[in-house]
Amino acid sequence: MSSPARPVFLDLRKIRLPLNAVVSILHRITGIFLILSIPVLLWLLDRSLASPEGFAQVAAIIGHPVGLALLLIGLWWLLHHLFAGIRYLLMEFGIGEDRAGSLRTARDALYAAIFATLAVWLGLIL
Repeated sequence: MSSPARPVFLDLRKIRLPLNAVVSILHRITGIFLILSIPVLLWLLDRSLASPEGFAQVAAIIGHPVGLALLLIGLWWLLHHLFAGIRYLLMEFGIGEDRAGSLRTARDALYAAIFATLAVWLGLIL
């Protein structure tokens, strides 16, 4: 018996992952980004507390459009990681383990992170 022919080349751009897989991958990626952002955040905190000039420098960095964009992205990283983590805690208790429940909780975690990010961002701006 010969085995079925295996694909020689997989085009990863054509593979469509289910939403719960995307949320799982994003949870891991945001966790890595959050860990990697700790030294930068500690440097900003140290600089802002060092002197009034350091505080002004940090305020200028954060007030710059690139700084604001990075702050918004970092806020989404934090909130997505939080809501996806809550999703995984619920799954440990048997909530959302079936196929439909897993898809529903993945969608809820993704939407909750987006809406919470927008709500916090608008609260900071207004």
